[in-house]
Amino acid sequence: MTKTISLLGATGSIGRQTLDVAEQLGLSVAALTARGGNLDLLERQTRQFLPRLVALYDFDAAEKFAGRVRDLNVKVLSGPEGLVEAAAIEEADTVVTAVVGMVGLAPTLTAIEKGKRIALANKETLVCAGELVMDAADRYGAEIVPVDSEHSAIFQCLQGSADRREIKRLLLTCSGGPFFEKKFEELEGMTRKDALRHPNWKMGPKITVDCATLMNKGLEVIEAMRLYRLPLEQVDVLIHRQSIVHSLVEYRDGAVLAQLGTPDMRLPIRYAFTYPRRGENPAEPLDLLTCPPLTFAAPDREAFPCFALAEAAAKEGGTACAILNGANEAAVGLFLQEKVGFNDISRLVKKARESVPVVYHPSLADILKADAAARGAVLSE
Repeated sequence: MTKTISLLGATGSIGRQTLDVAEQLGLSVAALTARGGNLDLLERQTRQFLPRLVALYDFDAAEKFAGRVRDLNVKVLSGPEGLVEAAAIEEADTVVTAVVGMVGLAPTLTAIEKGKRIALANKETLVCAGELVMDAADRYGAEIVPVDSEHSAIFQCLQGSADRREIKRLLLTCSGGPFFEKKFEELEGMTRKDALRHPNWKMGPKITVDCATLMNKGLEVIEAMRLYRLPLEQVDVLIHRQSIVHSLVEYRDGAVLAQLGTPDMRLPIRYAFTYPRRGENPAEPLDLLTCPPLTFAAPDREAFPCFALAEAAAKEGGTACAILNGANEAAVGLFLQEKVGFNDISRLVKKARESVPVVYHPSLADILKADAAARGAVLSE
């Protein structure tokens, strides 16, 4: 069981919930990191958990923060190097990667090289460099325990099945986001405010928009392929509006195992810390007698082309997924700034995929280059 954590992305939604669970379990916190946009919250977290190291991605924010906590025995760093040092900190046995985007790749690889448990909530790491990351985990003996609710569900359903040849399909569930059953033409005028109205989960703006476009589910398909080393043909998606069934595994004998629970990220976070055991949880449990009827539907690839683009990138392999992810991050950023429309996200991603060449069997340098080229292709439009 985890005893001490380093938390990358402390002020985001997953980061805040991680610290709730850490407090409940009595875990120590060796390091915290943040981008730098919420210094008040980061200071409260620092004073409560007293980490030895705090790293902020933004240099100016790090300078301001250092002045605010000069009465504490805490080392304050800045930039990507600070995130890497937080991931490598000796006291932590578990590194929670809750940062958003490609910024999580380098610190995750560093933590793996140190042989730490990775509580993985940064899907871009596996989407863009999954084969490199999983190979490194094998080489250094690092555990990767997924924190995303869907991948935690799959992980839990696979306990007791050591032979991956027994798996017929992984079935990832998806709420369908705020625009379920709308057609592509109806989505043309959807605004930032519309897209941020997720029906079931409270998350950061980027991932919430990804849920609205279904890109998030496409990225999770790629992540599942990497985590469990399965081809695209063995990973399917079901729209499940109630977010009660978090995912399922169908075995070759016809049995289907599912993990059910309330839509609360503290559950998979807690499991990532207590695995392979389970402890008492003070949260209200799922009540099957009061939960709504459980429904399932197929995703609409025509209305939500980002999902189809993700599947195509997964099938192509190489740097295609890094191009997809980089272009999507840039396009969603423009949408959140209200510089492009909702359907422009998929259009911009498609253009980047068509204009940036794919490198097969890529190195880390190839992946980073593809990511930068994809962002450039979107921002130059």
